[in-house]
Amino acid sequence: MSELLDKRVKFTWCVYHLLGQMIDDKMKPCLGKDGLKHMTGSLHYDGLAVDIDLFDENGHYMNRTEDHKKYGDFWERLDKDAFWGGNGIKNDGLKNDGNHYSITYQNKK
Repeated sequence: MSELLDKRVKFTWCVYHLLGQMIDDKMKPCLGKDGLKHMTGSLHYDGLAVDIDLFDENGHYMNRTEDHKKYGDFWERLDKDAFWGGNGIKNDGLKNDGNHYSITYQNKK
């Protein structure tokens, strides 16, 4: 397999487990509308990043980076290449992008 395909398979596995954890916690995760707002060269276009819109069990939108911290920590424990947007600055200069979950590829997060 190619490196990109290997990373995409890993990313899919990680997303599966992340969404499962969120659902087990009675949260209501929704996949973001990826590709509609991301800069050229973003890992979203490579199939290696997703924004997750997170709602609590009452339907309240959890839009702060802190709202995702538990899941960001969980995400980063899943794999050495897993990166959560609430941890540091990404290559696009954004920080505190709490709903961003990605797999590092070619030095991009």
